[in-house]
Amino acid sequence: MKKTLFFLLCTALQISVSGQSRTGSWGDQANGTYINPLLNADYSDPDVIRVDNKYYMVCSEFHFMGMPVLESDDMINWKIVGKVYENISFPGYDTNEKYGRGSWAPSIRFHENKFWIYFCTPDEGLFMSSSSKAEGPWEPLVLVKGIAGWEDPCPFWDDNGTGYLGHSKVGAGPIIIHKLSPDGKQLLDDGVTVYTGPVAEGTKIHKLNGYYYLSIPEGGVERGWQTILRSKTIFGPFEKKVVLEKGSTSINGPHQGSLVDTPNGEWWFYHFQSDGAMGRVVHLQPVTWQDGWPVVGVDIDRNGIGEPVYVWKKPDIKGDFKITAPQTDDDFNLSSLGLQWQWNHNPVNSHWSLTEKPGMLMLKALKAENFTKARNTLTQKVMGTTGEAVTEMDLTGFADGQKAGLCSMGGRNTSLLGVIRKGGQLYVFTEKNGKTTGEKIIKSKRIYLKVQLDIKGAKNQFFFSLDNKQFNQFGESFTTYAGYWKGTRVGLFSFNETNENGSAAFNWFTYNYDGPKGIK
Repeated sequence: MKKTLFFLLCTALQISVSGQSRTGSWGDQANGTYINPLLNADYSDPDVIRVDNKYYMVCSEFHFMGMPVLESDDMINWKIVGKVYENISFPGYDTNEKYGRGSWAPSIRFHENKFWIYFCTPDEGLFMSSSSKAEGPWEPLVLVKGIAGWEDPCPFWDDNGTGYLGHSKVGAGPIIIHKLSPDGKQLLDDGVTVYTGPVAEGTKIHKLNGYYYLSIPEGGVERGWQTILRSKTIFGPFEKKVVLEKGSTSINGPHQGSLVDTPNGEWWFYHFQSDGAMGRVVHLQPVTWQDGWPVVGVDIDRNGIGEPVYVWKKPDIKGDFKITAPQTDDDFNLSSLGLQWQWNHNPVNSHWSLTEKPGMLMLKALKAENFTKARNTLTQKVMGTTGEAVTEMDLTGFADGQKAGLCSMGGRNTSLLGVIRKGGQLYVFTEKNGKTTGEKIIKSKRIYLKVQLDIKGAKNQFFFSLDNKQFNQFGESFTTYAGYWKGTRVGLFSFNETNENGSAAFNWFTYNYDGPKGIK
């Protein structure tokens, strides 16, 4: 009970720390407007659909397991409601050799009262899963086509029920469309190339007023734009129009996402922006239609191409919607992990538990030569550019050679704050890219680890405490980075450099940040 009360108190204090209710420097502003990025987190390559009065989102997760499904009632406030898979059962995912591989640019659709998700891995091929509910359970991943070099698939079912699937190839382009079997698990032909363009990828297929529309990002991650193709037949020939570009704004590469309508006929476009260490954050643009073409954002310079907005009126959706955001905190009191957590590569399920020490997450150490190779590192996306994450770790199960604690990771750049046991003695330590940068002997059965994040200022800092009252700055400030196609993350780790002994038990994890945060 004390633990629960303390956790709730910390959460309440963090939510109200600014004196505002639950708003922040991005997302819902509680005054009828929102600020972009709508989700200032690495929900890269977002795909969004509407089903009746609810909206659903998926994104690329690459080597992190597995793929979350988000839900919204108002297109602005989102929460995670499901997860499509927990592992990818192919070589390399059990040995941390698939950094930057894994799931690329998924699509989510709703057809015949089921959700369908398709994605490609660049080495293994085209996968799908389906479920009658976004929360799951999702059917085990089906390998639709075993092939290397494909990316960014999207299914489409025509008015007569005929199924199709579009995709591109790694390196971007061309856009190829296949016929799809009724069960969605086979491609029925070799496909037709319908478009070749500059780094053309991420196609989404729509049909409206007798036209087939292909919504395609072009030009590359950091400098790209959004193109729309349209034709009276699904295989073309297609007309072409650029509908969104950076223009005079500071929003680089505004592209790759989803056109979505509301029940009352408004249209909107979700897309990403590549934003340094944050990864690819999510923006939302208003859409109007002119001469059968979407105009995305606002055409500031009147060149016929839209530009991204920074602040805009929220979609006209009736209802009283609470401010929410994807989950971050976890008190580890439930029988399952919070849906925000993602393993680095496939987990070893025999070496973590929420029941061996009820109310705590136990990570049993597996042998690894370094953090990059360590199994069962549990991560979540960084939310916003400033914030603070804190965890309590029980040290009574430590063994010699074991390291465990709190991490910041992005690409090949890793920063650790944790405890190591050597010769029967415990030391708090910091580590940067595998090199120890600080070490101090401690005598305690528990420790509190904290990271303060200032990602844009490149002044991230670790702290530790033995009483959760007085926190001591430890180690030098560090810079975070994106890498392997993903933004920087925070997480929990436990591994042993010499044997497979030892365990670390985490009592709770709280994360406050500069954006909107709903109350549990």
